[in-house]
Order: sequence, then C-alpha cells, then structure tokens
Amino acid sequence: MGRVVVIDYVSVDGVVQGPGHVGEDSDGGFKQGGWTRPHLGEHAQYLAGPFTAAGGFLLGRVTYDIWLEYWPNVTDAGDLIARALNTKPKYVASASLANPDWAGTTVLRDVPREVAELREKPGGPLLVMGSSQLTHTLTEHALVDEYRLMIHPVVLGSGKKLFADDGPRLDLHLAGVTSTASGLVVLSYQA
Repeated sequence: MGRVVVIDYVSVDGVVQGPGHVGEDSDGGFKQGGWTRPHLGEHAQYLAGPFTAAGGFLLGRVTYDIWLEYWPNVTDAGDLIARALNTKPKYVASASLANPDWAGTTVLRDVPREVAELREKPGGPLLVMGSSQLTHTLTEHALVDEYRLMIHPVVLGSGKKLFADDGPRLDLHLAGVTSTASGLVVLSYQA
C-alpha cells in the first residue's frame, strides 16, 4: 500500500473522540459526541477523493465496531465513501475479534509488524480514521507517513486525543492547508 495516512476530525484542543454522533464513543464518560455536526456537510468533499484512491483502510476495534453498524448498510452506488469502505480491504487491529462480520476484513494481531508488511505492498495508501489508540501505536513505531487533520472550531476540554501525552516527538512538514468559511481547517502534514 506504500503509505499510511491518518485522516482525523480534531477539535482545536486535540480531541478526536466521538465526532459523529451522541453516544458514538462514551469511553471515560465522554458526553460530547457529535461535535462535528455543524461541519458534516463539508466532510465529504475532503474524504471522497482519498477514500476512492485508498488501497485499504486500517481501523482500531472501536472505530471498526462503530462503522460496522452503519457503512455496510449504505448501498447507494453514488456514495463514494460507502463504496470504498464496502469494496476495499479493511484491516482491524484487535486482540479479540475472531470472525469479522464486514466483508473484506482482515484482523491484525501484531500491528507494528503487520502494518510494516502492508506498507511494503503496492497499491494506494492505507487510510486510518478515528482509531486514536491505533494511531498512538502507529505513531510510536514511526508507521505514519502523513497526517491529514480536519480541525473543527470547537474546544471540548476532555476526551481521547490524537497524539498520546507520552508519545514521541514528531517533526512534521506542512504539505497543505485549506480553510472554509465556516471555520473548518484542513491541514496536511508529512511525517
């Protein structure tokens, strides 16, 4: 797949937890789910291209379970995001998932080794969305090639963060900036 690209919705204070809807991820008592709603209409224009070009998707178990409830049921052929998610390979990092229900899913047990092997295969980039714990692991093992961050104009104060508090130092190179009238800023950093 060549490259690992993390694409994430991020609050100004670095929170990535529960962006889609209330109750999406309430770990740790998080009650602010759905905080991206005011910008939901803008997301597709920044995701359709990368999802279409992706060689596959790398997901943490929580994100996989959340997406499994929704995306396999979206059958609109014109929905480029659903088409990509339902037809391309999905790799889920899990110590306990035995029989994945979503077609095209492979379970990864040794994430650093197996992702390093996937990076050696030809094809489009391997996209990571959500999956904060997985992103921490990938970052720790220098397996992320690019971070595409969709910064939302909201401060949440608490929740799972994109980068671990005790993670490694990263010297990133700005590769692109886009902003919208509503205040959404899309930053692309190369690792």
